[in-house]
Amino acid sequence: MKRSQWMTGVVVLALVAAGAWWWSQRSAQAAVQYRTAPIERGGMQVSVSASGTVNPVTQVSVGTQVSGQVRAVYVDFNTEVKAGQLIAEIDPQTFEYRVSSAQADVNAARAAVAIAVANAASSRANVSRVQSDLAEAQRTHERNLSLVAQGFIAQSEADRTRAVLISAQESLRAVQALVGVSEAQIHSAQANVAQREAALAQARIDLSRTRITSPVNGIVIKRTVEKGQTVAASLQAPELFVIAQNLSDMQVDASIDEADVGRIRPGLKARFTVDAFPGQTFEGEVRQVRKAATNVSNVVTYVAVVRFANESGRLLPGMTANVRVVTESRANVLKVPNAALRVRVPGLEPTTAAAGPTDAPAVAPGRAGRIHLLNDQGQPVAYPVRLGVSDGTATELLVPPDSSEAGVLVEGAQVITGVTAPASSRRTSGPRMSF
Repeated sequence: MKRSQWMTGVVVLALVAAGAWWWSQRSAQAAVQYRTAPIERGGMQVSVSASGTVNPVTQVSVGTQVSGQVRAVYVDFNTEVKAGQLIAEIDPQTFEYRVSSAQADVNAARAAVAIAVANAASSRANVSRVQSDLAEAQRTHERNLSLVAQGFIAQSEADRTRAVLISAQESLRAVQALVGVSEAQIHSAQANVAQREAALAQARIDLSRTRITSPVNGIVIKRTVEKGQTVAASLQAPELFVIAQNLSDMQVDASIDEADVGRIRPGLKARFTVDAFPGQTFEGEVRQVRKAATNVSNVVTYVAVVRFANESGRLLPGMTANVRVVTESRANVLKVPNAALRVRVPGLEPTTAAAGPTDAPAVAPGRAGRIHLLNDQGQPVAYPVRLGVSDGTATELLVPPDSSEAGVLVEGAQVITGVTAPASSRRTSGPRMSF
């Protein structure tokens, strides 16, 4: 009797266990669900996103070339200025004294020239006097030679006049040399005058530089100097003001990652937003891609200049802009969600890479991909596809009209974008039963 009861219990337990296993497997299969999305047809824009700073197209840094104490500041932030307008002034007293000293040096040099000219005139007068003495000595010596020949005077008298003649000749050479020295002194004095005049001109230029003027028409966007402040101009002129030439024509200096810079070229349209005006989009155009790279923490970027019109003047220099540059546009193309390209269904993976038909060209356009569609029985089917551009959300689907998939990969076809696993598949053991 006991044996019969024991056997009956074993049979009941086996039936219950088998039923539980069957139910769990049936529930697991029934619980597998696929998330789908339709293949759509429409336009697509491929863009590059970056951040940058709003800057004036032309801004001039105004400094000083002389050192001193700032005596007056005539402009402030946002002041409109004209080219040549006085905007600040450095105390000119020291430079005025330098001009007076240089002027005195010029006057002294000119006086030295006058003295050298007078000395030259005196030397030329001495030449005339010595030439007269030489002529008289020459006549006297010739007369004595004639008298010696006639025996009226002794030979010694002729020798004396001959010595006087030779002395007069040497005196002429000496005073002629002095004339040359006087002429050289005149040239030296004149050169000294030119040097002093140059120093005077430099002093006057330094004096004029104490008046700091605006080089362009524009608006003051930065001022770093106050009245009474001392500025020192050494190897580099200190920056006192920054003047933007035109705030109605501005640009965004956008930092483009090196992976995207190859797609940026002048002429592309760009849109950007700023935090100051949320929800508003501004339009511009890429005017330049600068070839100088910037390396910050091993991240290499390049600057793309986006020009735009700021007619309303709402955008200010220094604002941070989030830029989106449209690099490619597609119209009326099939596009599939990017999530569908990441789906992998076990057991449906092809053993080789997706390829076209055997008679297709060796190099097909686009890159290879794989998507899954549900057949009439609700079972997934894998299709190899060729992919075009992507906007980050969807990807262009390239389907040749004569391909075998052209009748399946059409607008409205449901493509698998995700798989929901059954809850029982995540358990490590079957249901527990109490005895």
